Amino acid sequence: MSGHSNDQSLYRERDVVPVRRALISVSDKTGLVELAAALVATGVEIVSTGSTAASIRAAGFAVTDVAAVTGFPESLDGRVKTLHPGVHAGILADLRLAAHEAQLTELGIAPFELVVVNLYPFVETVNSGAPAAEVIEQIDIGGPALVRAAAKNHPNVAIVVDPENYGEIVAAVEAGGTTLELRRKLASLAFEHTAGYDLSVSAWFTENVYDQWQDDTEALDEAILDEFDAVIGTAFDDEGPFPAALAIEATRGSVLRYGENSHQAAALYLGDGGEGIAQAVQRHGKEMSYNNYVDADAAVRAAFDFAEPAVAIIKHANPCGIAVANPKAPDAIASAHKRAHDCDPVSAFGGVIAANRIVTLGMAETVSQIFTEVLVAPGFEPAAFELLSQKKNIRLLELPENYDRSSLELRQISGGLLVQETDSFEDFDSSTWTLVAGEEVDAATRADLEFAWKACRSVKSNAILLARSGASVGVGMGQVNRVDSCHLAVLRAGDRAAGSVAASDAFFPFADGLQVLLEAGVTAVVQPGGSVRDPEVIAAATEAGVAMYFTGERHFFH
Repeated sequence: MSGHSNDQSLYRERDVVPVRRALISVSDKTGLVELAAALVATGVEIVSTGSTAASIRAAGFAVTDVAAVTGFPESLDGRVKTLHPGVHAGILADLRLAAHEAQLTELGIAPFELVVVNLYPFVETVNSGAPAAEVIEQIDIGGPALVRAAAKNHPNVAIVVDPENYGEIVAAVEAGGTTLELRRKLASLAFEHTAGYDLSVSAWFTENVYDQWQDDTEALDEAILDEFDAVIGTAFDDEGPFPAALAIEATRGSVLRYGENSHQAAALYLGDGGEGIAQAVQRHGKEMSYNNYVDADAAVRAAFDFAEPAVAIIKHANPCGIAVANPKAPDAIASAHKRAHDCDPVSAFGGVIAANRIVTLGMAETVSQIFTEVLVAPGFEPAAFELLSQKKNIRLLELPENYDRSSLELRQISGGLLVQETDSFEDFDSSTWTLVAGEEVDAATRADLEFAWKACRSVKSNAILLARSGASVGVGMGQVNRVDSCHLAVLRAGDRAAGSVAASDAFFPFADGLQVLLEAGVTAVVQPGGSVRDPEVIAAATEAGVAMYFTGERHFFH
C-alpha cells in the first residue's frame, strides 16, 4: 500500500533539484572541509551536528547547529540529536505534492535537498577488540534513520554516505542541482550501506550475545536470566552457533576477468572483518582469477594446518604435495617447499603454492625455476621478492598479518546455504588414537602418521595420502571408491610407497583398499575406523604385521 493517499495527479515531476539546504553529520571526516567549502561557495545553508559542526566552524565556514533547528539540545551523551520532526519532516517531505509543501510552510520547517551522513565506526570498533560496552555505543541510531529517510525521498533529496561521492555531488550542485538519475544511484548506495551496517551489528550479536548467554548466565540475577531465556534463548532455539536467521555481509572487492570458465562472469566479495585469502595483498603479477582464489584458499588451508614450517602445492583444489620441516633446520621453508614439490613435480607445474612462513631467497630460487600461478605467504624476504617479481606471470600474495579462518563455513546450494563448523586440528591429540593392529610404532613413524593424518584432511574425498619423513610421497584424491584412491596414491608414489605410512580420511569399507597399500610396502596406517567390516580390515593389517591406528574421527572434504 502507498504510504499516503494523496491523489497521484497532484504529483509534480522533478528532475534537477537545486540544493539550498544540506544536513551533514559524519563520523568519517575525510573531505569534510572541502565539501563544506564547495557548498558554502554556492550559497548552500549547512545544518550539522556535534563534532561535524565544530570541524566546519573551525575551518571558518558558517554552519547552523541542529539544536537550533529542533529547539532541543543534543542529549544523552549524543544518543539523541537528529531524531526530531524538525529534521525528519524536512527530509521526508515529498515536494512533488503541493499538500506536503503547504504542510511544511504551516509547520515552519524548511526542506533539505541534500543529506550527507556516514555512520558510527561499528566494524572498526569491533575489530579493535574494544569491550562490549564500547561496541554497543557505536551502534548508530539517528544516522541510519537519516540515511533511510533521505534515500526513500530520493525524488527530492540526494543522500551521500561515502566521501568517494563528494566530488560528484559538488559538481552537480555547481551545475544547478542534482538529477533524478544521480539521486536514484545515491539512494541505492545508501540502502546498501545501511543494510551492510545492520548485518554487521546482527553478526556481532549472534556471536557475542550467544557466547554471553552460554557462559555468563550464572552471574545474572533471576529477572535478567528470564529475559535472556525469553529473548536470546528463543532466537537461538538451543541450536548452538546457528541462529534462526543468518546475517552475511560482504562488500564487492573486485570484478574478476571471468569465473571458472571464460563464459561465466565473476566477482570477489570481501567478508566484513575477514582476515583470509580475500584480504591478501597482491604484490606482483597478473590479476587474480576465480580459480586462482579457489586454489590459493585451498593451499593456505592446507599449509596452515601445521605449526611447523609447511608448504602446500595445489592443483585444481587438490594437494599434489605437502611437506613440513624442522623449525631449527637451515632455511626450513625452502626445505619444506622442495620436499612438497618432489611429491609430484609433473602436477606441480602451473600449481598454486602456499607457505606458512615468510618466503626466503632459498625458496624463491627454487620456485623461480618452476611455472607457478600463485605463491601466497605471510611475507617475502626483500631478496626473495626481488627475484620472484622478475617472473611476470607469477602472482605474489601476502596474507593479512592476523590470517585466520572463520569458525563457520558456508556453501551455496540451490535455494539456500549449508553452514557448518570449520574442520580443524585446533585440539589435535594423537594420544587418543587406538592401536588396533600391529605393535606401537617408534617416534619417527608416529610423527609421520600424525603428519599424514593432518595432510589428508586437505585432500578431496575419497582421500588416501602416503607420507615419509614429514612429506607426502603419493596422493590419491577425489575417486568414487577408496580402492581407486589407494591405487592412485601408490601409482604416484612409485618406489617411494615402500616404507611410507598411509592415512585414509574415512574408514576402509573392505580390506581390498588396504591390501593395495600393504602390497606396496606401507608400514603403518591411520584411519577413523567405524566400518562394520573393521574386523577383516584389522585382520589384514595384523597378518601383514603392519601397525594400524583408529582415530575415531573422519575428515571428509567434498
